[in-house]
Amino acid sequence: MNKQILVSALGAMLLASCADHFDQNFETVRPDKEAQYGYLEQYDALKEYIKDRPNFHLGIGTAVDEYNKKELVYALTNSNFNETVAGNAMKMSSCVADDGSMNFDKVSEYVKNATDAGLSVYGHTLAWHSQQPLKYLNGLIADRPAPEVPGGDNKYIRYTTAAAGANPWDNQANCKLSEPLEKGASYTLTMKVKASEDCDIAFWPIWNASPNKNQWGGSNDVQYLDTYKATTEWTTLTWKFNAAFTHDMLQFCFGKLGGTIDFDDVKLVKDGSDDNLVANGDFTTDNISAWGSNWQGPSFAIKQGSGESAGGNFCIKYTTTKDGANLWDHQATYKLDKTLVQGAKYVLTMKVKSTSKTKFAFWPIWNASPNKNQWGGSNDVQYCEDKDISTKWTTLTWEFEAQFTHDLLQFCFGMLKNNESVSIDDITLVKEGTEENLVANGDFAQNATAGWGSNWQGPTFKCEKIGGGIPLSDKEKKEVLTTALDKWIAGMMEATEGKVKAWDVVNEALSGADTNDDGKYDLQSATRGTAPDDDIPNSFYWQDYLGDLDYVRTAVASARKHFEENGGNPEELKLFVNDYNLESDWDQNGKLKSLIQWIKDWEADGVTKIDGIGSQMHISCYGNPQTQESKKNAIVNMLKLMADSRKLVRISELDMGYVDETGKSVNTNDMTEEQHKQMRDLYEFVIKKYFEIIPEDQQWGICQWCATDSPANSGWRAGLPVGLWDLDYYRKHTYGGFAAGLGAPEYWNDAK
Repeated sequence: MNKQILVSALGAMLLASCADHFDQNFETVRPDKEAQYGYLEQYDALKEYIKDRPNFHLGIGTAVDEYNKKELVYALTNSNFNETVAGNAMKMSSCVADDGSMNFDKVSEYVKNATDAGLSVYGHTLAWHSQQPLKYLNGLIADRPAPEVPGGDNKYIRYTTAAAGANPWDNQANCKLSEPLEKGASYTLTMKVKASEDCDIAFWPIWNASPNKNQWGGSNDVQYLDTYKATTEWTTLTWKFNAAFTHDMLQFCFGKLGGTIDFDDVKLVKDGSDDNLVANGDFTTDNISAWGSNWQGPSFAIKQGSGESAGGNFCIKYTTTKDGANLWDHQATYKLDKTLVQGAKYVLTMKVKSTSKTKFAFWPIWNASPNKNQWGGSNDVQYCEDKDISTKWTTLTWEFEAQFTHDLLQFCFGMLKNNESVSIDDITLVKEGTEENLVANGDFAQNATAGWGSNWQGPTFKCEKIGGGIPLSDKEKKEVLTTALDKWIAGMMEATEGKVKAWDVVNEALSGADTNDDGKYDLQSATRGTAPDDDIPNSFYWQDYLGDLDYVRTAVASARKHFEENGGNPEELKLFVNDYNLESDWDQNGKLKSLIQWIKDWEADGVTKIDGIGSQMHISCYGNPQTQESKKNAIVNMLKLMADSRKLVRISELDMGYVDETGKSVNTNDMTEEQHKQMRDLYEFVIKKYFEIIPEDQQWGICQWCATDSPANSGWRAGLPVGLWDLDYYRKHTYGGFAAGLGAPEYWNDAK
């Protein structure tokens, strides 16, 4: 009985290579486990069992550096599989540097080695949010440098939207009036307006204090005046109106703008009077305490220049020095020059952003109080509402009545981990009825941190320059990133010379939730909160800039164009959309159903064509029989749905762990023989069901993601029994199950 199938393959393939010998004997079964595993010697190499399926692709996830050495991994791959998939080498961050330069040398070598050995290469992946060159991509959409303008000392207010909205009211600027308007009286409002792109702007004065409330608690007493066009040049707009209510707030609506809008020389006068009812309407001082935004929260700040561009800006940045567990673990503090008046009403506004989504709390304190706690700190703290902050600038507002004579402002962000940061800018604290900002240098324009400190946990802090440029509009960002995506795909297609004929054109686009109730799961998004919080800082969500439809359509069009340009036969190119949790039982395969609908949406332009669906299937075998049955039923349902889609069907990253009866994941070293055999049975089940349910003309293939079990220090399913071979390249029971799924006999039934 031949125990050296692998070493024979090595010898045949490596006669001309620089490798002379291998220390491992490469027997198929461990000598000390012949009794339990001896039956595995009867199995041939895996690809021998698909000889009657010439169009079937049996793939393996491949460490390209190891494959290119033409040693062990090369031999194992070539002898058992007819297709290879790069684990990481063909992802964007592996090929594109921080400056945007591209290097495909490793990819070209890999593709040549594989195709010369008679294997096909499956391309993984063209468009994805993870493993992206973040510095390069974020640099492409960074603010343009502001041109120098001699003598430019004019000030104006700039609002920056987080994203373009769907409705006029989605982005608003508002200005509180110190005195309400007289109902029925005639008024004239004039203002200069300029936007980063042409947009509509509406003026809707409102009686905010009205008792006539809508279902969300806002006032119904709004006066809807004309909508005008704002352009990229300064334009003077004028509204004449008779006040329908005793308006106490001015509202300016520009909801469909994705970018910036600037206001200057805002003047509201009653007929027969020259008094401007908008305090500091020319923004000659930095006090913008009357100004605010709606709940959608466009950020705003005083800018300085000729009115043609923004000037520089500073913020204060706190960086944590350890992991936090409680909201109070990391604090920024500001010592007030004047204590607050107990019982008086105050409004605090500030702009805040963080390196990740977290809670941010405002707790003013009377630090000098004699009422001390056991650690010597003051007990006289006022706990104002905590709010959510993210990686985008957010304007926060607290209106509160001082419970004590507070002399210190405390801002808490204790849930951040080590070496994360919070940035604060444009902070104003005003007493009701006044305009004086009680926070000196609240815009940090002087690049100074006087009065600021931190708690005993000691987050470090310093001033940091921000902005200083002109933000790109949504349209400009889309244009520059469309070019970047096309450049990347063109480079990859040139490097692979038309030899890689199947690709994950888009990877992991979908989230796991339907937040807009349109009947399908949303795409992952950093701006819409549908991506995991932990992923956002290290990811680049192209769909946030290109749009949910154009993101995929652009990638597909670019792939088809450049594949043909580089010698590929367009009839042979197959483009797949790949995702995980398509076999999910907890939502009745809801993600797959959503993906199928999204494919219809992407193809609705009549041009875009997606050839296939890839289901990753990073699954587990369950010791609980009821759980296992539920999982198997969902796998069957997944395959039926994929068959009904009439798309090519690919199991793209199959691997398996084990979860015991208590719900605990079992490490390889703790696995029992019985558990290994249960995994063998599940591999056989999955593969046989694939051939049983998927019509032959839709069968692209199956890719086993992990050849061997995962090392304890691996970044992927560390220490778990995910392989068909163990870490020493001896066959496991799962090898037998995989082979049986492909059509080999169940030799274990004859084993003693």
